[in-house]
Amino acid sequence: MKLRAMIVDDEFNASSNLQMMLQDFCPEVEVTAICNSAAEAREALEEHDVDVVFLDIKMPGEDGFSMLSSLPSHDFSVVFTTAHNEFALKAFRAGAIDYLEKPISVDDLQQAVAKVMRMHQAGTTNTSDYPSLEEMFKHISAQRNPEKMAIPTRDGYLIVDNKEIVRLEACDSYTNIYLSNGKRYMSSKNIKVYEDMLSKRDFFRTHKSHIINARHHLKEFSRADGNFAILSDASTVPVSRRKLPEFLGHIASF
Repeated sequence: MKLRAMIVDDEFNASSNLQMMLQDFCPEVEVTAICNSAAEAREALEEHDVDVVFLDIKMPGEDGFSMLSSLPSHDFSVVFTTAHNEFALKAFRAGAIDYLEKPISVDDLQQAVAKVMRMHQAGTTNTSDYPSLEEMFKHISAQRNPEKMAIPTRDGYLIVDNKEIVRLEACDSYTNIYLSNGKRYMSSKNIKVYEDMLSKRDFFRTHKSHIINARHHLKEFSRADGNFAILSDASTVPVSRRKLPEFLGHIASF
């Protein structure tokens, strides 16, 4: 059974990347329409029967919540997509609603699709209480990832601005943290802890062993002899084939 999907996003690169990810990693989903505004989506919904709408919350003119409120009724599930922080992501996932933080990861996308598929097979949707969801979103979207980080050292802690972090590299259960001043510090925390801690708008996990500060320190992406990110300190970091679609979407959103 295929899920018929619509993508609603005012950013062309974001909608194109999501469509590509669905095609490559979620074969159970068929994208039947892509819309770049709430008004266009309303018109498309009159022509297309869909099972799920991937809906950007923040769009110019009319946001995703307003669009849903304007519909007399609907029988599709919704997966919200937007470039906000992980606090919102965790809060939405605590309920029935799914929320994908841009840049969207393959694992998160597959989990969201699996949840929608289960609900579709059970004859239900996840769109029960948008007014309360809107209020919750307004509250939690004001939160931000911390702008500074405490790196454990042998003598205590080093407080650094996140912008100073060029990259992080896993070393067994430890993590090497490379700063823009050329210094390297080893933390006893594993790289997954830092992946959860750091802003996904700035940092990207290119590989199981590497996280880079793409927004502030990515200088070049090279496909020569593989896929590599070249950073401001002249270091070269691999981008895995699995992470490549997400990575391209991430840098396209800058």
